[in-house]
Amino acid sequence: MQSYLLLLTVIVTAEAQRIQGEEKDGSCVCKLSSTIWAFPAVRFEGVQKQLQTCEENLIQFHKKIKDSNLQLPKMELTLKNIETRLTRFEYLNSNGLYNTLHLQKLTEELDAIYYTARDAHKKSPSKQTNDLLNELSNARKDVENMYKNNIFNLETMKSRLRDLNNRVQTCKTIPEDFRSTCHQRIMSNISSPVVTKLNSLSSSYISGAWGRETKRDSKERYWEHCLVSGHKHGSTIRMYNSYEDFMASKNYKDEYIASSYSHKNAVQGSGTILYDNTVFYQCYSTAEICSFNITTQATKRMKLDGAGIDNKFPFCYYSCRDWTDIDLEADQDAVWVIYATEENHGNIVVSRLDPLSLNITHTWKTQLFKKSVTSTFMVCGVLYATRFVNTYQEEVFYAFDTTTGHEINTLSLPFEKVSAGIANLNYNPVDRRLYMYNDGYLLAYNTFN
Repeated sequence: MQSYLLLLTVIVTAEAQRIQGEEKDGSCVCKLSSTIWAFPAVRFEGVQKQLQTCEENLIQFHKKIKDSNLQLPKMELTLKNIETRLTRFEYLNSNGLYNTLHLQKLTEELDAIYYTARDAHKKSPSKQTNDLLNELSNARKDVENMYKNNIFNLETMKSRLRDLNNRVQTCKTIPEDFRSTCHQRIMSNISSPVVTKLNSLSSSYISGAWGRETKRDSKERYWEHCLVSGHKHGSTIRMYNSYEDFMASKNYKDEYIASSYSHKNAVQGSGTILYDNTVFYQCYSTAEICSFNITTQATKRMKLDGAGIDNKFPFCYYSCRDWTDIDLEADQDAVWVIYATEENHGNIVVSRLDPLSLNITHTWKTQLFKKSVTSTFMVCGVLYATRFVNTYQEEVFYAFDTTTGHEINTLSLPFEKVSAGIANLNYNPVDRRLYMYNDGYLLAYNTFN
């Protein structure tokens, strides 16, 4: 029997396979495996998934194009408005008018300082006021040269004006005995706490203030004021007629400053001080100073122009206490206000108040950023600032002398505390002590030892 070798070509997945056949019983027999025709289900599912993903991406892309087409007209209109607004400034800048406007404002500020210095010189002529007038005259000439030569150094001139203005404020009329009790200019020592106790209301009241009556020759009285409404507002101040009563938290009297926490005369923030039987504080939710006379129950108000409020420029270095935008301090003859303004770039501004008329008599601008400070206090016309060291230690690191208008950045006076956060710190010239409200604790320190 003649045998034949037959070859059958089978196409499987685009590849040719050769299958050998043989003659059997007069027929050509080929053994084939059906697996070569198995449908590639796994690959099909993969391709199907890719197609589905591609379709979804196309739908999203189409949606983005549609949204972009809707937004483009709005974007074009916004750009057109911006270009229109910028055109005015480009014109001012190209014609030298933009800097001229700055110079005009600079000139106005300089003239105001010059006239103030001139008036101070007329009232009380001295070598200091005469030298100051000469420096101001030179500054006016420098500004005139800026106009002529088109050379601008505005930031340097502004810094120069701030220094001149601070010196002019010092030359203005201040009572002769203003610093009569100051036996040294800069504080050199702070003791360990000589008083440490919790406030008499609750340890949960972590914000507030306390101290002793500040006015010279006044009777010994101690006071404490706790912010009991969200650590933000208060309406009463607790008075003690002796140190023993204060330490025992007995025989006190609660004076009602306002009828409720939300009354327009309620206290906001922890910057409260007691001076001459009068409570000075920030009025409820405004950039105003309130004074409440305990005897007459009368309240006066005074607007503090430009002061940041509602946590715009609080004291905040570490473990912050909110609602500290405005800090009231007092010494033997005046009430001081420490705050910050946008015009002074958030740096501390110090204003001296007449406690009777509640008018600002002097204002100095510092270069100390208020948010970098934990707290401040005033001693004999010198502003001191503290910063956080750790949970149990604070440090006085800065001073600004209103007598000279000069800043001191080289201080290092560490002192102890019992907790991290400081809500209030004030100095009393009667007993020369510092009073601190420290997370519900009331601490006092001796100074100038």
